[in-house]
Amino acid sequence: MRFIIGTKVAVVDDVLQGVITALNGEVVDIQDAEGMVYQFRKNELILLNEDQNELSKFSDINNPLLKDKISEKTKKVSLHKKTKEGVVFEVDLHINQLVDSTKGMDNYSMLSLQVETAKRKLEYAIANRFSKVVFIHGVGEGVLKSELGYLFKKYPVDFYDASFQKYGLGATEVYIFQNPKS
Repeated sequence: MRFIIGTKVAVVDDVLQGVITALNGEVVDIQDAEGMVYQFRKNELILLNEDQNELSKFSDINNPLLKDKISEKTKKVSLHKKTKEGVVFEVDLHINQLVDSTKGMDNYSMLSLQVETAKRKLEYAIANRFSKVVFIHGVGEGVLKSELGYLFKKYPVDFYDASFQKYGLGATEVYIFQNPKS
């Protein structure tokens, strides 16, 4: 791969492309369409042809960084399958899932119902020795999520944001500590 000032390039691990403006050993300065200048190592860039607007399977396939990225993805997929667990206990706390109609309910009574439902489901999961529960609360203004945080602190659990890929930002995963009975 030969880099020359004025040549069009794309970044391997980003959606950025631009024109080479300076070469400093292994470091290349590129300028994007908005005029911003970025620095990358040569092995992080791919040369684009005159008529090529985006990366494709026909891009510089021999780029070592690109090969590493492809092999990392295949490794991650296989690891995920090995650690995949069985059925996850999900509790949807959206108000329309809990009642047929919110007519006559104010925000406080809706929130109270959602928190009480979460409390009942969490106690059920603890009693039945489930290891994980996912509470789907939605994004909103974060009131329900913070109330759930206060609730979970009263129980022998650890909680954190659930998988972004599966639930987005609107879910909390609760890990229940299993204490052996003595």
